[in-house]
Amino acid sequence: MHFTSPAANNGSDPDQQHPVVFRSHRPGDIGWVIERHGSLYWQEYGWDERFEALVARIAADFIHQLEPERERCWIAERAGERLGCVFLVRDRELDHPLPSARLRLLLVDPSARGLGLGHALVSQCTQFARSAGYRRIVLWTNSVLDAARRIYEREGYRLISEKPYTAFGKELVSQDWELLL
Repeated sequence: MHFTSPAANNGSDPDQQHPVVFRSHRPGDIGWVIERHGSLYWQEYGWDERFEALVARIAADFIHQLEPERERCWIAERAGERLGCVFLVRDRELDHPLPSARLRLLLVDPSARGLGLGHALVSQCTQFARSAGYRRIVLWTNSVLDAARRIYEREGYRLISEKPYTAFGKELVSQDWELLL
């Protein structure tokens, strides 16, 4: 799928001449997801290597437990450069009467922020979840991730719980969100 940013200019910027493409993961992408999360969250939030380890576990579980008809990873790229990612997996964490998916590892590289890419990635998850027969999507995030929370709210997610905790070398507020489909 191709994505044209609503923030795209008149074509004078060479980067805007190439569309953003959403594709499935391929070899090398999972390592990039782990590295990029670790680096960015250290730079932007001061989260330590335990966050990178969590991302590595989530990514490894995705590969080892992948059910392609019900789960997917999207990599956003432009002209061969990775700009973002998101995962949708069957929710294996909660026992719930509705068939549930879990949105994981949303990331938009700083070079691509402001283009609407985060919202486009989350919308891909919603569309796929509906077509795969899910009735609900859940996600876990932290209150300090303002831009991501705004994307979730815009997509229709609602906050269902939050609690303070300590992780990744910081005092944080954990949040659980839900979207009924």
